Amino acid sequence: MERVAVAARAVVAAGRDRPERVVAAVLALAVGGLVYYLAIDLFPYHSVNDDEGVYLYQAAMLLEGKLFLRPGDIPWEAVRPWFFVVDEVGGEVRMYSKYSPVAPAVFAIGRLLGDWNIALGLVAAATAGGVYLLGSAAFDRRVGLLAVPILAGSPLFLLTSATFFSYAPATMLNVAFAAAYVRAARTGSRRWGAAAGTAVGVAFFCRPYTAVLFALPFIGHTLASLDVAWRRSGWSPGFRGVLGRSLAIALPGAAFVGVTLAYNAVVTGDPFLFPYAAFAPNDGIGFGTREILNYEREYTPALAADVTERIVEYFFTEWVAAGLLGTALAAVGVLAALWRERGRSGPGAIARFDPAAGMGSGEVAAVLFAVLPSVFLGEAYFWGTHNGLRNGLIDLLGPFYHFDALVPVAVFGAAGVAFLVRGAGSLLRSVTTRRRARIALLVGLVVSAPVVASAEAAVVEGPFAANERRTDSLEATYEPFEDRSFDDALVFTPDPYGDWQAHPFQYLRSGGGYDGDVVYATDGSPERDLAVLAATNRTAYRFTYRGDWTGAYFPVNSELRRLRVLEGESVRATTTVGVPAAASSTSVRVETPEGYARYSVPDAARTNDTVRVEWTIGPDAARAENLVYEGGSRFRDVPLADGGAEVDLVVTFVGVGGSSVTYRQEVTIDGDADGGVRAVWPPETRVCRLTTECGYEGTWVGPDGDYVDGVSVAMDARVAS
Repeated sequence: MERVAVAARAVVAAGRDRPERVVAAVLALAVGGLVYYLAIDLFPYHSVNDDEGVYLYQAAMLLEGKLFLRPGDIPWEAVRPWFFVVDEVGGEVRMYSKYSPVAPAVFAIGRLLGDWNIALGLVAAATAGGVYLLGSAAFDRRVGLLAVPILAGSPLFLLTSATFFSYAPATMLNVAFAAAYVRAARTGSRRWGAAAGTAVGVAFFCRPYTAVLFALPFIGHTLASLDVAWRRSGWSPGFRGVLGRSLAIALPGAAFVGVTLAYNAVVTGDPFLFPYAAFAPNDGIGFGTREILNYEREYTPALAADVTERIVEYFFTEWVAAGLLGTALAAVGVLAALWRERGRSGPGAIARFDPAAGMGSGEVAAVLFAVLPSVFLGEAYFWGTHNGLRNGLIDLLGPFYHFDALVPVAVFGAAGVAFLVRGAGSLLRSVTTRRRARIALLVGLVVSAPVVASAEAAVVEGPFAANERRTDSLEATYEPFEDRSFDDALVFTPDPYGDWQAHPFQYLRSGGGYDGDVVYATDGSPERDLAVLAATNRTAYRFTYRGDWTGAYFPVNSELRRLRVLEGESVRATTTVGVPAAASSTSVRVETPEGYARYSVPDAARTNDTVRVEWTIGPDAARAENLVYEGGSRFRDVPLADGGAEVDLVVTFVGVGGSSVTYRQEVTIDGDADGGVRAVWPPETRVCRLTTECGYEGTWVGPDGDYVDGVSVAMDARVAS
């Protein structure tokens, strides 16, 4: 009969739990749906942190079964993705990402399901579900339920989860580890222990340092459990049970550490050389000289303390749910946990600590709280937070290196809300009837709702508006690619940050290799561009823009133009440019790496509004045909450089007071094309003021460009045989 009664009570308890579990599942799925919506609405072109492109490149490679990109005959400098390491083995160039393949593998699941962004929603939903389990274990199921919307109300969670970085997948794995660890400690199940070890092992493979910092409090709990169990009973069944579940956690975790080292050996050739360090040896944990690419800083304990102080304030005031109000609620939750344990603390606490009996809610709360100092103090040893503050990425996306800290904040924030509501309800019931107490409590919640909503709006509005602004700028940047599909295409892209593909234009990626519908190559020297054209043999385009690239803070005016390769004995071109307002004189130059020729404009080449230049590019020289030669470094005919080179037509108008407007057209040519010439047409055309060396800020993008009154460009070319 006693067993029947126990079973009946278990069924009743399960019945009570099931509705809350259903609600938890619905809440977790809603969080996943919200993150998916943000990914497609707020970040349709990704964020301005170009690391997203690195992960997506790698995900596309994994879907094709590749660990390396192999450019083959294509010059690797033109197609090297951002944050990829270049390695040469046996005369073959191959490239690999500096990041672990775990997060890309997670993102690849979304692509298999039809949309990359689905993976982001699934990761967010899984993390929310895990936070529910941890909140339930540390307090109760209602606290677990409250923890989910508090997690989802954190701007750091929403923005980071809606972008393709490894922080959210790593936290998902860490939360899975924590939930499985608690279950193993409470039930003694070695299967749950193995699940916990597997999760933390994969988390280590994903982000080693992040996983270690999150796991440290749990490791401390394990060691304390083993110590107490051994001191209490020696080699007893109780100790063997604790040891067995500890080994069940440790062995899979260690196995995945081995997998991580094996991956290192495959890609870098050294199991202890992480790809991260292969890319930038001084970009890691520790003090001293820290460096990545062209930025170097002496990272000292004093600087680390200053950065940590700033980031703690930033995190708890602007990036958790409801900002300072949410932080205050989390502090109340910590006090609630201490209040609950008030009768269990003191000298007898250790005596009551029984690892063999399972992990109590107080232990779970203590371990979760310990994650906070572990994360913040541990990350102080890594200079990345300083670098993120310096380059402004943390201002846009939050302190993402501290993403794990959201887990205890959400749990204790929920506990704080529950403690206050229950305390208020108890107080009201002590002075009035239960019905009136409920009404008063409901009124209090309704009255406080606008305060909470206002606090939440205050922390969400700023970063969301900043990212929306950049998305609007990116939408203008990528407008030429909307509703356009490619088939066997090559697209040259600008290089405001140097020879990096997908930096800054990470929305434009070649995929898992260089055999897809489109290959993107960074525009470079004439020799390199011609080599890319020859190696790919694809329909070529040039993507360019007019404006100053400001990291998408301001929009640019962009254009995608089809390119032709003209080949013959010579190329005869005609360029007609508009005369800017108030122009008083005109000069024309034809330039090559070997010299230049200067010309004046006769009346026959001029109208009231335009100047027409007829110029010829032959296999050995270039010249203007319809203008009057005035002088130069050599002759009227400007010699070409051997092999691939560039011919520039420069038309400069000077106005009153010395103001000037210059048109510069740059044609990539090959003068060794079997006795003839090959030219890439149309040329890059730029317009600039007060200088003859035009940058991207003056790139001409067509007749609709609004630059200077009177400015216009028309051009044509044909091959002469």
